[in-house]
Amino acid sequence: MGIERIDRVELMHTFVRIIESGSLSAAAVQMNTTQATVSRRLKSLEDLLGARLLLRTTHAMKLTDDGERCYQHARSVMASWQALEDEIKNAEGEPVGVLRVRAPHAFGQDQLIDPLTEFLTRYPGLCVEWMLNDKSPDFIGDNIDCALHVGPDVDPSVIAVQLAEVPRIVVATPALLARYPAVNAIEDLAALPWVALSTFYRREVVLNHAVTGERQAFPVVPRLSSDSLYAVRRTILNGLGAGMVSAWVVEDDLREGRLVQLLPAWQAPPLPVYLLYPWARYYPARLRRFLELMKAVMPELAGMRQVTTPKR
Repeated sequence: MGIERIDRVELMHTFVRIIESGSLSAAAVQMNTTQATVSRRLKSLEDLLGARLLLRTTHAMKLTDDGERCYQHARSVMASWQALEDEIKNAEGEPVGVLRVRAPHAFGQDQLIDPLTEFLTRYPGLCVEWMLNDKSPDFIGDNIDCALHVGPDVDPSVIAVQLAEVPRIVVATPALLARYPAVNAIEDLAALPWVALSTFYRREVVLNHAVTGERQAFPVVPRLSSDSLYAVRRTILNGLGAGMVSAWVVEDDLREGRLVQLLPAWQAPPLPVYLLYPWARYYPARLRRFLELMKAVMPELAGMRQVTTPKR
């Protein structure tokens, strides 16, 4: 193949993916191609530039000085190309292409599917890769554009837009409560068996009084701990213990009498919900429109609320 027939943008895109994913094989997975194709594109780019860009051994990969310069320029070119492509193809600001989103399991498979479906119906040129996990997002390694994140721990190096807050309440089954003294005070809560959502609490429960702001903390020894909100809800419904959960996940259970809220005047500090994305000079329409969607729908979801205090 002559050099004049090589797609230079594709070569630069591949090179950027190799560097940011950490290996040729990871780049191949992210680009849905083979490692041989990625290796061939790297060689084509090195031939085109007449320079060695990467030094590779069995266990390591290192940029040469020329490779570092190429990487910085390629990133800039790719950002400019993305902006041009988005603007030309989409003069009216309609989102096109693929948006890769990481969302928490509970939100991602439940409350957000309906607004996401409406979003995709509204914009036929857009596709979404909807990846569910509860770990901190790795934008480069996982090749994602943005992430929905529940909780206060946010990487300060990324853009964090707070969308809403998740109220948290203490609940238990009527059958469990019938076996213990009436719950009239914090001390009575501490005497119950507990189920813990290990992402946010394990050995201690902290509650604030809604009116006075008084703070109370007490230790618990959970009969079961899980990082899954759904598993915790199911275990509480089975009567193993009381638990502190996001209010939205038990709305139906409370309304239909399967669960009872304990000491309604006492609630855990609400959890912030953020949309996270890495800083860039240009954000494509698909990301901008998705942010608008999340700002609009997140506070309106069942059991959620608007941000009540100034947040980051």
